[in-house]
Amino acid sequence: MNIKDIKELILTIDRTSINKFDIELDNLKLSIEKGEGVQKKVVTQDDDVKEEVYTQAFEKEENVKNEEDLHIVNAPLMGTFYRASSPDAPPYVNIGSKVKKGDKLCILEAMKLMNEIECEVEGEIVEILAENEELVEYAQPLFKIKI
Repeated sequence: MNIKDIKELILTIDRTSINKFDIELDNLKLSIEKGEGVQKKVVTQDDDVKEEVYTQAFEKEENVKNEEDLHIVNAPLMGTFYRASSPDAPPYVNIGSKVKKGDKLCILEAMKLMNEIECEVEGEIVEILAENEELVEYAQPLFKIKI
């Protein structure tokens, strides 16, 4: 196992709901444990002013203000997310793409089977929540569609 493999393992575990992972290979013992993403600290200054500081590992900017106009497409199964039918093919959809019911959105590969995920509503893709070739969990949000 080289450093690239370890980085990929860390990224894969970070994208899942696994909180702790241990592996032992020949001369390597690796233990990965997720910390909390949001921490709240109270800092006191000389003039007795309290300031709350929030830190978060990843922040996503919300593009659409009205959540009621959004349809979330969730993964119907656990698998590897692909935006296109092959590595050299264009993605099925991009941010801003107009979609209608039945349009292909992505492929989820599970147990060497390619499962095409189709759109259930008519609208516009406003956010793609998974990265290409990322392992996604069952019911993980994949797309936000403005309807």
